[in-house]
Amino acid sequence: MEINVGHPSTLPSFGLRALSVQALLLFAAAFLLPAGFHAAGLPVRLLLPMHWPVILVGLCYGWRSGLIVGALAPAASFLISGHPLPHILPSMTLELAAYGGLAGLFRQTFRMNGFASTALSIVGGRLVFVAIVLATAAVAQPFFEYAKAALVPGIPTALGQVVLLPVIARWWVTRESRVR
Repeated sequence: MEINVGHPSTLPSFGLRALSVQALLLFAAAFLLPAGFHAAGLPVRLLLPMHWPVILVGLCYGWRSGLIVGALAPAASFLISGHPLPHILPSMTLELAAYGGLAGLFRQTFRMNGFASTALSIVGGRLVFVAIVLATAAVAQPFFEYAKAALVPGIPTALGQVVLLPVIARWWVTRESRVR
């Protein structure tokens, strides 16, 4: 299943360069993208601005970094901007941790290609989100009504993530591997 044999599937998670990039992506995930989208009145449920960098970190730096960035991004965003809203923060935190962790796990540990890793991480993250919402009864409206409103608008973006993020990750890993 591995596409790239000329360079590693992921980059090292530690080191000054790796941690600097991850901190920058965390900041972008936690504040710049979602805050910019909210300020511009863009539909965050459709465009999923926090999801892109989290999955990318997992694809580029592996499951540990993806899990950490995914878990910290919603909390940092909430502390800075008030979004995501408190009632959805726990489910979104676990969802994003799953996205980043699973993307890295499938890519780094199971050596799946980036497309499969991204697709499976999105499915896994959405399943975690649904499970937490159901378990905590975090929303007042009927579950299927909420699920339709929360999940369906993001499907086109998820497809875009499956196509674009592996290409970006491959470029990034190849570029960074040459720099080392």
